[in-house]
Amino acid sequence: MTQLTGDWYRNPETQAVLKALQAGGHQAYLVGGCVRNDLLGVAVSDMDIATDAVPDEVVALAEAAGLKPVPTGIEHGTITIVARGIPHEVTTFRADVETDGRRAVVAFSKDIVEDAKRRDLTMNALYADASGRVHDPLNGLPDLRARRVRFILNAADRIREDYLRSLRFFRFAAWYGDPEQGFDPEALAAIADNLEGLDTLSRERVGAEILKLFAASDPAPAAAVMEQTGVLRVIMPGATTRSLAPLIHHEAALGLAPEPLRRIAALGYGDGASLRLSKAQQRQLALLLDLVGGTDGPNALGYVHGAEVALSVLLLRAAMLEVAPDPDWPRITAEAASREFPIRAADLMPALTGPALGAKLKELQDRWIASDFTLDRQALLRQS
Repeated sequence: MTQLTGDWYRNPETQAVLKALQAGGHQAYLVGGCVRNDLLGVAVSDMDIATDAVPDEVVALAEAAGLKPVPTGIEHGTITIVARGIPHEVTTFRADVETDGRRAVVAFSKDIVEDAKRRDLTMNALYADASGRVHDPLNGLPDLRARRVRFILNAADRIREDYLRSLRFFRFAAWYGDPEQGFDPEALAAIADNLEGLDTLSRERVGAEILKLFAASDPAPAAAVMEQTGVLRVIMPGATTRSLAPLIHHEAALGLAPEPLRRIAALGYGDGASLRLSKAQQRQLALLLDLVGGTDGPNALGYVHGAEVALSVLLLRAAMLEVAPDPDWPRITAEAASREFPIRAADLMPALTGPALGAKLKELQDRWIASDFTLDRQALLRQS
């Protein structure tokens, strides 16, 4: 018998939701990511629950137990039950009736096996009851323990039910897979045979998935296989992974956390609008790619754009030029970002005004930066 390893599921709020459903004579299981992450020793965040109670029954049972039901996705069979401020997404067992690659028509079910079969990956079709005992209706535990990312039953069928699953496969491979094992050949063949389906997806869904993928510790192997299978060409035309692995190596060498936009910039891909990134993210991506082609050094980049942008640009240049990063870059850019230019416009007035004043301020600032910030106010004024 496999048991959950953490204590998170024993918290009173989660137990109250499970017991409220069971009080009506229904099955209730924690499912999906929370179970998977627990067994992998990864932090658990969202708590999803699967039950054979239909939504109206879920609402009634929650209210009877003094809990707050919120119909967040009732058309899909989902009710969010809030217990002392903690949300639990409760979804009725479902079986697919019809799919078109983007959305599915489902019917409620009483069978946990039917519910498991409509999920995407074997490692996501794991359930746990209120006691923490794990239920594995499709034998996904061996895959999870081996960190083997594999579609449930027939890979092509799972992909055609929702073409986003091709991207989810690579995201889960990056986050949870064992890169030493390689990638499941059946999955890759099915993904390559169904590339046209990616064009039917909303760009919002694609962009969200790409951001999650590139937030993984090392998405380089997954991205390289995306390029080999043709996925990258379809969703990010012109992108190439040549500089991605070197960038990730440099990030690790400097102890930097993953930054998805920096990794996307390493692909040479700047069309943030096509991925439906936020306006701020689009500006950041465009800025990184613009600065990578420039010549400003660590001091100028840090002072003008801040330490984070400066360090990203320097690392991107190093990755693209295949040179080692300077271990002092984090210190230099942070110090540069904290500097304050010692000259004010008033120092040059009234001798200079208008455009001439702006040009002189820019000239003196450039000299100050070029001096590694050693020129003080008096020295700069003497040069004015």
